[in-house]
Amino acid sequence: MTDSQRQDPLHFYLDKSDPSAWKAVGALSTAAKASAQAAGLSDQLIELVFLRVSQINGCSYCLNVHSKRATRAGVNAQRQALLAAWEETDVYTDQEKAALYLAETVTELPAKDERDFAQLFTHGALTDEQYGAVQWLAIVMNVTNRISIMSNHPVKHD
Repeated sequence: MTDSQRQDPLHFYLDKSDPSAWKAVGALSTAAKASAQAAGLSDQLIELVFLRVSQINGCSYCLNVHSKRATRAGVNAQRQALLAAWEETDVYTDQEKAALYLAETVTELPAKDERDFAQLFTHGALTDEQYGAVQWLAIVMNVTNRISIMSNHPVKHD
């Protein structure tokens, strides 16, 4: 099918257009999550990172998916609701705050001095393995967000 034959350009699903690439993204996501778990990061922290990155990127589909996963991992409604203002509250651990700061840095890609500060800020709360794992989680979520956003993945009513 050529581009001119496509019926509705708003319903082009990037993930379905190249199943092997989508499968590779899935494998990368699985590997990043396994690496994070092996580094001692909890499923709650992993889902908080996924949610925060999805908030920044405005990916409604991923927010819907990961809010459900966060609930299953034990993240309560208060912690989910306050996530956009995590710096203003004490409902997150130092490790979670460090991971969220690092995930935001990976997502926003600020200037070098701000990236350096992120490394210093997270140093005491994350091991080297956790520091790397959080970056991989954020990178994978950024890729997934972009695929979902460009595919206009719909959020279905529960």
